[in-house]
Amino acid sequence: MPELHELSVVEAAAQIREGTLSPVALAESLLARIDTLDGDLKAWVTIDRDAVLSTARQREAEVQQGGPLGPIHGVPVGLKDIFYTEGMLTACGSKVYSDFVPDFDATSVAKIKAAGGIILGKTVTTEFASGDPSPTRNPWNLEHTPGGSSSGSSAAVAARMVPAALGSQTAGSTCRPAGYNGIVGVKATYGRISRYGVAPLSWSLDHVGILTRTVADAALMLTVLSGADDNDPGSLHEPVPDFTAQMVEHDRPPRIGLVRQYFQDYATPEMWAHTEAVANQLAEAGADVEEIPLPDSFAVVHSLRSIVSSVECAAVHEVNHRLRAADYGPRIRASMEMGMVMPTSAYLKAQRLRRQFRADLSGMVSKVDVVMTPAMPAPAPRGLSTTGDAAFQVPWSAAGLPTVVVSTGLSNLGMPMAVQFGGPWAQEGRVLGAAQWCERVAGLNQAPPIG
Repeated sequence: MPELHELSVVEAAAQIREGTLSPVALAESLLARIDTLDGDLKAWVTIDRDAVLSTARQREAEVQQGGPLGPIHGVPVGLKDIFYTEGMLTACGSKVYSDFVPDFDATSVAKIKAAGGIILGKTVTTEFASGDPSPTRNPWNLEHTPGGSSSGSSAAVAARMVPAALGSQTAGSTCRPAGYNGIVGVKATYGRISRYGVAPLSWSLDHVGILTRTVADAALMLTVLSGADDNDPGSLHEPVPDFTAQMVEHDRPPRIGLVRQYFQDYATPEMWAHTEAVANQLAEAGADVEEIPLPDSFAVVHSLRSIVSSVECAAVHEVNHRLRAADYGPRIRASMEMGMVMPTSAYLKAQRLRRQFRADLSGMVSKVDVVMTPAMPAPAPRGLSTTGDAAFQVPWSAAGLPTVVVSTGLSNLGMPMAVQFGGPWAQEGRVLGAAQWCERVAGLNQAPPIG
C-alpha cells in the first residue's frame, strides 16, 4: 500500500468517497511531509495549518453525512502565490505586495473549494511570475533549479508534498518546471481556465497551469477548473467537456508530428537523442510518427512574445513602478522598463504577427493528432541564478494552443527529461489522451531521491 503522501488526486478522491481514507489523515500526512522536506526545498511560503485541518475535518464530516461530494472532495491542492485567496497573504514573491491580503478568492480557487478541495497553502513563485529566480530547489538535486516561475508548485508536487498544484504560464512557467521536476504539466487553451483573481504579468499571454504527477490527475483538475467567467475578458466561451472521458477516448496510439526543425539544433545532443528514442519507442508501440515542418512565421515568435509581454507588464505595473521601482527585482524591472519605451507600432505589429502565427500553428497541428517536441532544451541547469530556458514553450504560449508535458526518463546526471505534446485549439482531451498513452508506454514513474 502506498503511503498517504504518495496518493494521486484520483486515488485520494476515490478512497475518500469510499470512506477508506480520512481527509484529516491525508492532510496531516502532507503537512508532516512538508515539515520534513521544506527546510531544504523551500517550496512553500504560506500555510495556515489550523485552517487546513479545520477544512479537512469539515470534509470528513460531509463524507460521514452521506451527501453529494465534489470530484476532488477532501484532496489538498497547492496554489502558486499569485492566486488571490480571501484572508490569506498573496505576496506574489515581491516586496511590492508583501502585505497584500485579498478580500476574495480567484475564480480557480473558488472552483477548487466548490469541488471539495482543500487549499493546502501558497507555493513560492518568482516575483510576479517573471524571471527573477526564487529560492526553491529541485528535489532531484538540490543544487539545480526547479525552473520557474511556478517553482514552488512544481517542486512540491514532485516531492510528494501535495498531489496537485496550480501554476501559471506566460512563456514557459508551468510546462518547463514540470519537465525539470519529472511531473506532468498542462497549459490549456488560452482562456480555458479563468484568470480572474490571478495577479497578471501579461494579460494576453497569461494562462493558468496545472501541475500533477499523472495525466489522469491533470484531466480531473482541468475539468474542475475550466469554464467561462464573465469576470475574465479573455475567458473561453466554449462548452466544458469531461476531460477525463475525452482523455480515455483518445488514449490510443496517435498520429504524432515530430518537429525536428529548430528543436534538434536548440536542444542538447542528449536531450534530442532522448526525444528521438521516445519517438521510436512510441512508434514501436503503434503510434504513427512523422516529421512535420514549422511554419515560416515561427521565425519571429520568440521576439514578438517578448515585445507583447514587456509592454503589457509595463502597463500592469506602471503605477507601482513609478512609486516603488527599487522594490522590484532586476529582471522584471528591466522587462517593464523595456516595455515602457517600446513604440506602440511595435506592440501592434507584434500582436498582428502573433495572430498569423496562431493560424499557421493551428494549420500545422491539424495535420496530425498531436505535435511532439522535447519539453525543454536541456535538463534543469545547475545553480539557482536562473529558472532555465522557456524557448520550447514560447510558441504554444504565444499561440494559446494546449500543451501537456510528460516526464519520460533521466539524464546521465540523473535529472528528469520530458517530451511535450501540443494540439488544436480547445482540444485538450485529444492531447491528454496522447499524453496518457505516452505516460504508460514511455513515462517516468519514479519519485525524486528525497525524503
